[in-house]
Amino acid sequence: MKLRLATTSAIALAFASAAPAYADHHAEMGKVASLQELVDEVDIPYDKFTLDNGLTVIVHEDRKAPLVGVSVWYDVGSKHEPAGKTGFAHLFEHLMFNGTENAPEDWFEYIQQMGGTDVNGTTNGDRTNYFQTVPTGALDRVLMLESDRMGHLLNAVTQEKLDNQRGVVQNEKRQGDNQPYGLLRYEIFENLFPKGHRYHHSTIGSMGDLDAASMDDVQSWFKDHYGPNNAVLVLAGDIDTATARAKVQEWFGDIPAGPEVNHPAMPVPTLAAPVTKEITDQVATTRLYRMWTVPGSNSPDAIPVGLGAAVLGGLSSSRLDNALVRKDPVAVSVAAFNWTLEDAGVFIVQADVKPGVSVDEVAAKLDAQIADFLAKGPTADELERAKVSTMAGVIRGLESVGGFGGKAPQLASGELFMGDPGFVEKQLEQMAAATPEQVTALTRQWVSRPVFNLIITPGERTEGGEDRGGAVREPTRIEDVAQANYCPGEVCDLDAMVTLSHADRSTLPPMGDLTGLDFPDIERATLSNGMEVYFARRDAVPTVSVMVEFDAGRAAETRATLGTQRLLVGVMDEGTKDLDSTALAIAQERLGANVSGSFDADWTTFTLSALSPNLAPSLELLADFIRHPGLRDSDIERVRSKLLNSLNAELKDPNSIAARALQKALFGDYPYGLPSSGLGTAATLEGLSRGDLEKFHATWLRPDNARIYVVGDTTLAESVRLLEASFADWKAPATAKPARGYDLALPQNTQRIILLDRPNSPQSIISAGRVLDFKGTDDLVLVNASNEALGGGFLARINMNLREDKGWSYGAGTGIATGLDRVSYRINAPVQADRTGDSIAEIRREIGDFVTTRGVQPNELERIINGNMRELPGQFETANDVLGGLINIVRYGRPDTYYETLADRYKNLTAAELDTIGRANFLEPSLVYVVVGDAAVVRPQLDTLGLKVEVMEIE
Repeated sequence: MKLRLATTSAIALAFASAAPAYADHHAEMGKVASLQELVDEVDIPYDKFTLDNGLTVIVHEDRKAPLVGVSVWYDVGSKHEPAGKTGFAHLFEHLMFNGTENAPEDWFEYIQQMGGTDVNGTTNGDRTNYFQTVPTGALDRVLMLESDRMGHLLNAVTQEKLDNQRGVVQNEKRQGDNQPYGLLRYEIFENLFPKGHRYHHSTIGSMGDLDAASMDDVQSWFKDHYGPNNAVLVLAGDIDTATARAKVQEWFGDIPAGPEVNHPAMPVPTLAAPVTKEITDQVATTRLYRMWTVPGSNSPDAIPVGLGAAVLGGLSSSRLDNALVRKDPVAVSVAAFNWTLEDAGVFIVQADVKPGVSVDEVAAKLDAQIADFLAKGPTADELERAKVSTMAGVIRGLESVGGFGGKAPQLASGELFMGDPGFVEKQLEQMAAATPEQVTALTRQWVSRPVFNLIITPGERTEGGEDRGGAVREPTRIEDVAQANYCPGEVCDLDAMVTLSHADRSTLPPMGDLTGLDFPDIERATLSNGMEVYFARRDAVPTVSVMVEFDAGRAAETRATLGTQRLLVGVMDEGTKDLDSTALAIAQERLGANVSGSFDADWTTFTLSALSPNLAPSLELLADFIRHPGLRDSDIERVRSKLLNSLNAELKDPNSIAARALQKALFGDYPYGLPSSGLGTAATLEGLSRGDLEKFHATWLRPDNARIYVVGDTTLAESVRLLEASFADWKAPATAKPARGYDLALPQNTQRIILLDRPNSPQSIISAGRVLDFKGTDDLVLVNASNEALGGGFLARINMNLREDKGWSYGAGTGIATGLDRVSYRINAPVQADRTGDSIAEIRREIGDFVTTRGVQPNELERIINGNMRELPGQFETANDVLGGLINIVRYGRPDTYYETLADRYKNLTAAELDTIGRANFLEPSLVYVVVGDAAVVRPQLDTLGLKVEVMEIE
């Protein structure tokens, strides 16, 4: 792939209008790469061919790693569902993972054994896709599997599998509905798209329609939509076209074409008049929505309208942010975006009302800003920044060959929807050419039409999602009748779709030669002020990732001060001493850079994602961000208000409620017992002063408490030269370095269930855990491997029990939570409310069996060994992956060759040693359980378990 940018070493004009000092400093260093240069350098070469049965195949060669991204896209989504069958496209996607005629095991069993990564399947209104990235030596095997579910599925689908996946999908629906704003998806589709329109119902469907799905529906759906002539296969990575053609012909060539699938026109509907609706939900503050239907991705209008949304409310420096959050802070947050499907999209503007401000006032000011934008449109500078920010995001995504946003999905979506695999390049060209006049005219054309106003206010829900999401039956107007059958009966021969195989499918193809991981060399340097620099080179795309890390994190706070760091980091994002909030946002947008701060339990970090030609000014911006925070009183008050709202939202979200309660139960006042959000109480937040922020910054963010990591398309020498210019004059204070609070004692826990009441919850969140006798610097390979069998993956026992066997959960599992000073064992299981007690009983039984009579089984050991060995190259495909590995090596004192030696560690694992470490650590009688759910439904179930139930208030 050609993806290189002009090598200007620094950008003089990047900060010219926002910060004259930067412009003066860099005037001699060159000019910014133009938009057209960015567009010209994005090139994804491909070959395309079509088999006799109609299967379209796209091949892209990328030899940077011994991996191939395999992506299969079917031209079928929820818009193809007839009335009464809503949710079926997504339900069928689930069935495609449950085994085929010649490969009867769960899909993930095969993929994990071959070392696959980035594996998943998704469904939306327009298409269903399946993807994974596999070692090159596994390509034949994965092609056999993909072809088997395209051509050899029907006889493997049983009523039991259908019933099980129906339950899984219904719990996925409950899980989404249970979240704050979880009913939004129904409101959008049902109000903006009329009865009978193919986008009127949501992809998840209604409970009633899911209950009604039958084996006949499975047969019909497969034969109507899953023929090779309705699919696109993309192979991207360590593969050439000649090899790909031979392999695809071998595995897919004998699958007969399916019936022709018709695609009737789907107009973009317009509301006859404005519609206003108000609902209540368990949310922190009132949210206002303004929504319009707009053209879909297949329209040339989509790019200009999307740019309009970015300028209005997508950029950090957007019109709405500047007007309603910064200058006149009546809103906690605002946003605008253009969400597109193939045939239509939704232009969404939203504002979260600041507590204490009149909803009507915010609504009036929001509408005034929208009207002003439609009247005046974007300036040339605003539009330029929107283009650069968008293009930088595309460039970063193209480093991966597969996954959700890499090259394979870009090629597949272009071919499926536009008949052009290279459509992304044309979109970028169109974006670069868009003018303010064009963006203004098209945004005005579509957003001046009647609007759907949705108001979501805090309160108990009056309606759940159980009966939402389905198509409205028996439309009253003939124009609404759009749910026709796509496959006429006379041409849909079921027998023709149960194919006779010519390729040998009696056994899985053997694995080919596998190339081990070659982790990049780690280079080191020390700046003149003593800051250590760790560097690894990755040049697949012209980007550089930088992290400046401080020994701080939540361990630098106490429960009494918690919120200080979160407020500080938030205010740092609002500007430096020389750049106010808007100017800082503009500077990043012009560079195509992202600068941000965050923290976890042990470290406080500041990251930069930069385009390599813009590295010098981007590093200066990062240094200014860290060293010279503005800490303006107006910014502090604005961020404080936003965080108070975030805290309120956290105390309404079931997962956050469970996490806060479990961490406090396990660790008490020890740093790891503090909420991971870094938010304590409203009283603490309200009492923090500018002086508190300055003190934390001066105490903890100092050069002798920091190190720097750099990964990307540059060199160590160049990195050090630029870092010296940005950081070398930063001197450590004379005071001693602070120490994190690891000296606090842990509570002595006894087993119990902590119940937190959240009325009207269709699901319960089950969390549990115990503190282990490890530190993050210890060797955790064995305990993690042992956990994989019990709960650490899709195929692990707890998930297979609660999801695949019982259908009570969308996903459940266990994990080893690693901190520098302590490690803990965690369980998480969102389950349907009426099975809460049963689910805890099953979790207890699975753990008990594992540590007594049924330790790691031979098939589990094989999966653990093969999966971990073979997926190593895929784990470090991108620069960000390498950055994560580099950080772990340094943080936990691992040798530079740590990841390259793991394959031998895994190869020599034994069931006996995994059993031994599991029995010593996965001790169910010492677990503390937390349940967040509707106490009226859940408490009677918990009382049958024989465990103490402690009812606590949400805090």
